Amino acid sequence: MSAITLFPQPQQLERKAGAFTLNAHTRVFAAESALGERLADYLRPATGFDLPVYPLDGDILAAVTNAILLVSSAEEEASEAYTLDVAPERVTLGAGGRSGFLHAMQTLQQLLPPQILMDEPQDEVTWEIPSVRIGDAPAFGWRGLHLDVGRHMFPVDFIKKFIDTMAFYKFNIFHWHLTEDQGWRLEIKKYPRLTDIGSQRAETPIPADPKQGDGQPYGGFYTQDEARDIVAYAAERGITVMPEIELPGHSLAALSAYPELGCVGSAYEVRTTWGIDPNIYCAGNDEVFAFLGDVFEEVLALFPSEYIHIGGDEAPKERWAACPKCQARIKAEGLADEHELQSWFIRQIEYWLSERGRRLVGWDEILEGGLAPKATVMSWRGSAGGIAAAKAGHDVIMTPNTYCYLDYYQHEDWTREPPAIASTLPLEQVWQYVVLPDEIAPEKRRHILGGQGNIWTEYIPSAEHAEYMAFPRAIAIADVLWNHPSDRSYDALVQRLKAHLPCLEMLGVNYRPLDD
Repeated sequence: MSAITLFPQPQQLERKAGAFTLNAHTRVFAAESALGERLADYLRPATGFDLPVYPLDGDILAAVTNAILLVSSAEEEASEAYTLDVAPERVTLGAGGRSGFLHAMQTLQQLLPPQILMDEPQDEVTWEIPSVRIGDAPAFGWRGLHLDVGRHMFPVDFIKKFIDTMAFYKFNIFHWHLTEDQGWRLEIKKYPRLTDIGSQRAETPIPADPKQGDGQPYGGFYTQDEARDIVAYAAERGITVMPEIELPGHSLAALSAYPELGCVGSAYEVRTTWGIDPNIYCAGNDEVFAFLGDVFEEVLALFPSEYIHIGGDEAPKERWAACPKCQARIKAEGLADEHELQSWFIRQIEYWLSERGRRLVGWDEILEGGLAPKATVMSWRGSAGGIAAAKAGHDVIMTPNTYCYLDYYQHEDWTREPPAIASTLPLEQVWQYVVLPDEIAPEKRRHILGGQGNIWTEYIPSAEHAEYMAFPRAIAIADVLWNHPSDRSYDALVQRLKAHLPCLEMLGVNYRPLDD
């Protein structure tokens, strides 16, 4: 029997003799017709088979042959666990809820010949599924990929393709970074200048020389209808879209549209270079919080995600130090300095979100000056911030740049690669990603929700380039987040990837080839 390669690797896999052959007479039986249709939709395009979907009842389970059965188990409905039993006479997918069934379907697709991922009939293929018994569940509930569309934005069709690829590897969080100094990318109806002005910049740095502009105006944004469409598309595939609206820093695009929200109050322009801008929201101005409340009202109406990301990173304090309104706020609130002022700022937003049943997530800079009571920390500057937050009883998403930043070069010889930010993160290093550091005591480990890979796009102007940077490194992250393996043999990973890469080819993903 040939080896079976699956990403992410299941917790339990038993190989059995024989195989199930999918053919024109195969039927699908499901207790929930929508799930049966979802599976049939995955299988119909490449096979060309009708694959009718029928209701499932107890008498069918033992009697039907040449069928795929979706059987609800007694497990908790919210569980992502699933079982997959493939025998020559039938295939049985078992789960307690929708997420588990979706994971089982992705595993089933990977067990089939890779041509199953094509969107037109492949008449020459024999659709055999090796007989296996799989029991599987993720090690972590938060398995995300992040995409920055502030620096460069991408068409809706690509966002959907990216989500499809995420679902194939059982990611469940799409972190959509929507606002930046270099562009505001989400329509807010109450504040049209955010997109009329804030989504447009005069030029963009040339990737080969970021100190030189290309002289070409750049802009664009996603309408609210497009955002709703993407959220619904992701939800159908078991993925939650978490929006990020940056504050108090990385807000120059917003200040360019509404200059009264900054400490200086005028002469702002959407940033045309990369890096950190000193102009941030004025913490002493009550209008800022009214504005942000209005913005988040519309954001919450678009995104049902429990978690809302507010950034909180890289907010220089020089404007606050010179601003009479900010200094008055520090005095009135009894704060020690500008760092505590940022903490106060974040707490206002956290309280606002909490009142509406949402939870605030921020990069680990939100630890500075004191952490908001219920905030979730996304630890990116290594793992130290996440360790400190978990020890203090806060939830954490571990995404250290040393293992998870997919905008870094993929080889030490940068001349071999397209332009990227000036750091290196080869696949082998990604594979060493540890989500649960030893420094976190067992009783605090429940605070580590999981982790994610991050794609910042200063040097990534196209969809093809984004895929090249993400894959196959994101596949390694998916494997780590699903089962956090104790065996981290890089040679074994490479051999598995060599067997698996035809799947990426069938998906039309512009992945980076493995090094020789």
